[in-house]
Amino acid sequence: MSAAAEITPFRVDIAQGDLDDLDDRLSRARWTTPAPEQSSDYGITVDEVRQWADHWRNRFDWRTLERRINSYPQFTTEIDGQQIHFLHIRSASDNGRALILTHGWPGSIVEYLDVIDPLTAAGFDLVIPSIPGFGFSGPTTARGWNVSRIANAWVELMRRLGYDRYGAVGNDAGAMISPEVGRHDPEHVVGVHVCQVYSFPSGDPSEFADLSDDEAAAFERLNWFWANKGAFNVLQSQSPQTLAHALADSPAGVLAWNGQLLAETDDDFLVSNVALYWLTRTTGSSIQLYYEMAKETERPDGRTTVPLALFGSTNDFHGIRRLADRDHANIVSWNLCDDSGHYTAHQRPEALIADIVRFFADVDPTSANA
Repeated sequence: MSAAAEITPFRVDIAQGDLDDLDDRLSRARWTTPAPEQSSDYGITVDEVRQWADHWRNRFDWRTLERRINSYPQFTTEIDGQQIHFLHIRSASDNGRALILTHGWPGSIVEYLDVIDPLTAAGFDLVIPSIPGFGFSGPTTARGWNVSRIANAWVELMRRLGYDRYGAVGNDAGAMISPEVGRHDPEHVVGVHVCQVYSFPSGDPSEFADLSDDEAAAFERLNWFWANKGAFNVLQSQSPQTLAHALADSPAGVLAWNGQLLAETDDDFLVSNVALYWLTRTTGSSIQLYYEMAKETERPDGRTTVPLALFGSTNDFHGIRRLADRDHANIVSWNLCDDSGHYTAHQRPEALIADIVRFFADVDPTSANA
């Protein structure tokens, strides 16, 4: 194995000085003036950010999270010129079942901590990488780390780890990356399990004809999201570096910016994810993913063929089935959860785990646990 391809053990060890600096910055936060009537119509309110900042300073304990992450084996390796950080947890089973689980923005590897022990108990080896530019896989040092390039890196990572058959699981950007892992490595990927299918209208009027109730609701939720919360996508797709200066200098600013899409969760989960970005100094490099996706010129050709499962939430945009079928030839499962949100691995881990176990037992029965 070449030096660049070496797999090196890793442990999280944030310097105490960085934690002290964070506490000082939060204590001196210069709060903006409230919007009229403290209305959330204008965005995340001052009161919300103050609450999150208070939780960060007075109740959240980074060292506790650090110990939890370090309780699992972690490694780094260089792929395509980029350091990749990943958790690699082997199950007690020797049946060769493996999953690579991919997060998105503003999530992180923290998103999957609640599912590690149950999935390994179910017989899966787990590989949980940080996306290039995120957390301990950051910052990125070159252009072009788009969905396709990340998917290729994941294929190489699983090859390096010795897996001939594996599944890909993803949420948010991970739900874009995971199907591409299957597209790039169909000989080895037995199935793809996602919480959203990001198949959007092409402009063909027939795509809107005779909608089912579920499809109409999904279109309505999609339209509402872009009309009310889509500003982050536009800015990060066009000028991520302009925003990066503010995010790199203000933990209160990161709380507001990243928190706008984490607000549906609990304070500890929100702060855990924000803290990981802040302490690894990847608040700016992480948002470059949106720029790279917007500038990607080589788009996938044709439908994916690896078996695909959706386990989405009725409280989140999960996908529109007719458009999903347009882009994916082998959707074998389409299930919805009524009491989750965008972060199902944290909000409803038991339900997600059950769906993952069932799906991979169906698509890869030869490796299923007895």
